[in-house]
Amino acid sequence: MINNLDIKEQLRSFFDPKAVAIIGATNKKGKVGNVIFENFKRNKERGIFKGNIYPVNPKLDEIDGYKVYHSVEELPDDTDLAVVAIPAPAVPETMRKIAEKGIKAVVIITGGFGELGEEGKRMEQEILEIARAHGIRVIGPNCVGVYVPDTGVDTVFLPEEKMDRPKSGPIAFVSQSGAFAAAMLDWAAMAGIGIGKMVSYGNKIDVDDADLMEYFAQDEQIKVMTFYIEGVKDGRRFMEVAKRVTKIKPIIALKSGRTEYGAKAASSHTGSLAGQDVIYDAVFKQTGIIRAEDFEHMFDLAKAFAKCKLPKGDRIGIITDGGGAGVMASDAVAKFGLKLAELSEETLRFLREKFPPHAVVGNPTDVVGDTDAERYRLALEAFTKDPNVDAILVIVLFQVPLLDEEEVIEIIADYAKKSDKPIVAVSMGGYKTDRYAKMLEEKGVPVYPTPERGVRALAGLVRYAEYLRKMGE
Repeated sequence: MINNLDIKEQLRSFFDPKAVAIIGATNKKGKVGNVIFENFKRNKERGIFKGNIYPVNPKLDEIDGYKVYHSVEELPDDTDLAVVAIPAPAVPETMRKIAEKGIKAVVIITGGFGELGEEGKRMEQEILEIARAHGIRVIGPNCVGVYVPDTGVDTVFLPEEKMDRPKSGPIAFVSQSGAFAAAMLDWAAMAGIGIGKMVSYGNKIDVDDADLMEYFAQDEQIKVMTFYIEGVKDGRRFMEVAKRVTKIKPIIALKSGRTEYGAKAASSHTGSLAGQDVIYDAVFKQTGIIRAEDFEHMFDLAKAFAKCKLPKGDRIGIITDGGGAGVMASDAVAKFGLKLAELSEETLRFLREKFPPHAVVGNPTDVVGDTDAERYRLALEAFTKDPNVDAILVIVLFQVPLLDEEEVIEIIADYAKKSDKPIVAVSMGGYKTDRYAKMLEEKGVPVYPTPERGVRALAGLVRYAEYLRKMGE
């Protein structure tokens, strides 16, 4: 049984604080403490961050019009989140002062702890003991912290001038690696993928995967969770929580350190024990976690889960205006262990009556290169009504001359909304195609640049739906 109120209250201040103290804030442009301060200041000026901002630095009195507090002891009593960006040896003593002040949520950005050896591990243990003794929750150390577009919390120390922030959305993104987290946020912003909350937890001495699974399971904004993991410290709890949470929401995990070389790199990066990859494979299968092969796969899956309904089975219907693309999609259906749907006689008859003789009626149904938007509408009408089709892949080559791009976008989005079957789209091409693909995504349909990636995303939906059915038996 998940303790709903408890975990929500424990982690609330990380995502929506009343007041944030930035310990190590500075007026030196480009320094970590300055970028974090600037993030909060900018979001407050935009009206997104509603809380108070308290920079802390013993050598300054003011930064950009904000009063600077010389010590933690001086902080106002409404401070409920501390972001720590000072040298590692000073962090344990600062934690003591944070504990005395009564602040219950701490993000330690600073690196130079367990990943560097025994002295770092000793400091981590000291910080953890202080946190446990005073009921403090800690994210980090050695991380970029938290990003929440809706509340303006942004501890990512990469400035906006160098890294775009994604818009808000239904995906939670959790990463052990700060650099990976930052790069993915930047990429998600470019790709138009909405991130509801991002947490980079680095060495995760306290708040870990299981805590965040529990939290996001209760977060109404979040529809799907994605995790980049190098190693798990408490395997038993991870499994126990994951088993419960995957029955509520899908969890996608990208686990690195799969090889001997990768495991060694993970150890020196975040001090993680990567463990044998075969064990993680088994754990993910047992707990219903969907394993992503790479970052592209992780976000392909996340996009599908964020936008699509779950299919009732594994029979895929393919509609295309390019024969070759249909063949590639058919191969992918077999490759990912799915089935090509056997269209019903009613569907076949309907399409033969409506389509010109040179169109190919079957699965795939090829509306061919002289198609207009109406042929897509007819095919979607038939496929969505066909009881033999569980999920639909629509390939649209926007380049064909008679196709009204905006009309076909409206048609696909309309059927994706009103049908109880998942519909994903594939659109291959360059800049012009990318523009139309983004328009279709804005209307709630996930779009992929190749048939294989589209089918692989559908396979993720199918496997998760199968897992839920199995758990419900």
